[in-house]
Amino acid sequence: MALIVQKYGGTSVGSVERIQAVAGRVYKTVQAGNSLVVVVSAMGKTTDGLVKLANEISPNPNRREMDMLLSTGEQVTIALLSMALQELGQPAISMTGAQVGIVTEAEHSRARILHIETTRLTRHINAGKVVVVAGFQGTSNAGEMEITTLGRGGSDTSAVAIAAALGASFCEIYTDVPGILTTDPRLVAEAQLIDAITCNEMLELASLGAKVLHPRAVEIARNYGVPLVVRSSWTDAPGTWVTSAQPQGRSLINLEIARPVDAVEFDTNQAKVALLRVPDKPGVAARLFGEISRQKVDVDLIIQSIHEGNSNDIAFTVTTPILKRAEAVAAAIAPALRNPSNPKSDEAEVMLEHNIAKVSIAGAGMIGRPGVAAKMFATLAEAGVNIQMISTSEVKVSCVVNAAECDRAVLALRTAFEIEGGEEGTRGQGGQGGQGGQGRIIEQTSPLSSPSPLSPLSSLSPLSPSSPPVRGVALDLNQARLAIRQLPDRPGMAAKLFGLLAQHNISVDMIIQSQRCRVIDGVPRRDIAFTVSRIDGESAKEMLTQVAAELGWGEVVLDSAIAKVSIVGAGMVGQPGVAAKMFEALAQHQINIQMIATSEIKISCVVAQEEGVKALQAIHAAFGLAGSEKVVVPA
Repeated sequence: MALIVQKYGGTSVGSVERIQAVAGRVYKTVQAGNSLVVVVSAMGKTTDGLVKLANEISPNPNRREMDMLLSTGEQVTIALLSMALQELGQPAISMTGAQVGIVTEAEHSRARILHIETTRLTRHINAGKVVVVAGFQGTSNAGEMEITTLGRGGSDTSAVAIAAALGASFCEIYTDVPGILTTDPRLVAEAQLIDAITCNEMLELASLGAKVLHPRAVEIARNYGVPLVVRSSWTDAPGTWVTSAQPQGRSLINLEIARPVDAVEFDTNQAKVALLRVPDKPGVAARLFGEISRQKVDVDLIIQSIHEGNSNDIAFTVTTPILKRAEAVAAAIAPALRNPSNPKSDEAEVMLEHNIAKVSIAGAGMIGRPGVAAKMFATLAEAGVNIQMISTSEVKVSCVVNAAECDRAVLALRTAFEIEGGEEGTRGQGGQGGQGGQGRIIEQTSPLSSPSPLSPLSSLSPLSPSSPPVRGVALDLNQARLAIRQLPDRPGMAAKLFGLLAQHNISVDMIIQSQRCRVIDGVPRRDIAFTVSRIDGESAKEMLTQVAAELGWGEVVLDSAIAKVSIVGAGMVGQPGVAAKMFEALAQHQINIQMIATSEIKISCVVAQEEGVKALQAIHAAFGLAGSEKVVVPA
């Protein structure tokens, strides 16, 4: 007999008839011999209606009172679903977040779960009851027992956290669509279902705007090894399994806030190739990486900085043994990129750098926590380590540093993030070009956890050799780009910049540091660009402009008319043609790439906002992700 946690969203319980349909599905699952906890959201658009009522009373309602108000929506649903189950002859009991024992931070409207007291839950489960739980809510552990809500996606978070606390066999998330799709079906009607995907891939997609699962829920699943399945509320289709490695010995205390970083990794077998002053026009990246792919050169990190005048820089890292081959490719293509009217100009210069290392922090606890990256940069600055390149993703922040400073950087990061013990092993770091050099991972997780006998994972793994290199394509139209010109190129600058943003609770996504270095008044300087949520753009610019002169920075520039299109897939590793194919798809549609940033399993390009949807559709088609059946998303 399996212990299963099921979660049903607002549309799944949007009417009496739908609640009765959910009750029928739950009853059928129990009759098959399973124990069940059901987590539900408020009915339909109840929450929207409650927010509207509050706004009619006050233009800026008190957050505590908003939590008190919004938590009532789920209470209606749990009572009705419990009644519906009892009408079917199934013993059931409804429980609020406080009654279940979900203890959170004392942060209204955005609380994180600290722990779940499961004694009462377990007692009812053992008595044969279905426990129907109000999602999205908990109670603070302060003496006042304040009702708190978890913010957007809170019911997903509640369900996966309960599954982790109970050691459930798996957690089922029921939604409007048949599972995780290759892209947004409202933008690409031919988006197809993904049978299985890793938590790391899902974290990237969820954070890029795929709204089927909230990143916090995936983070908990990854950290505690909870198998997830996303299924349609309207059919019995198998849905999409989200798989995770089983971490060893992770405490259920401080469930959402403990240890944001699990590992410190490094790779000393790297070198950097940079093309400076390449033309800022469509097709340049496609041409360069197309040739790199044809020459079978495996690339790890790729960055393209913001343009300066009519040109920008593209840099990439490779393993040391193939540096000469990468250099030859870059040197051969550079003349073709130069200005034909002035072939002797200094455009498209090739710059090589040996003796570099990549140092990374990894962990699913970094999501939505701007202080983690800032802490990394501050730690490196305090250790006197200068950062040459930065690459960010939802599960990793990597910095390229001087190889001679690698050991000092790793030791400092291990101390700062309290990474102790753990075995040291070797690892090839790879990206959209493949296997990098030998690096050692500090603290490792175990292999893929064994799936439940009820799940199909024993015969289907997204990490199998036959897996496609790209699992999904995402478009984010809600970002803005900030650029700071002429930042002094010395240890501590990134720490100051991103520390300031963290203090103002502004999360940063892509970070690009230019390769060109100018000496002004005897001080070497570089540009740095990064993306933030569009709603934070103006306030971030104003705040940074105020301190720019004091810190010796140049102009702060904001561009809100951007779109970020990304591909995600663990199968990119070892396949140098993936980046080239993405860039070529954009070039064929005359879409200019403004910025490029990569991680091991993601490539992101910033393009003009008006070209975002076209870029998504072009890339989705280029990787052959379209299916034969159209997915209809309910209104």
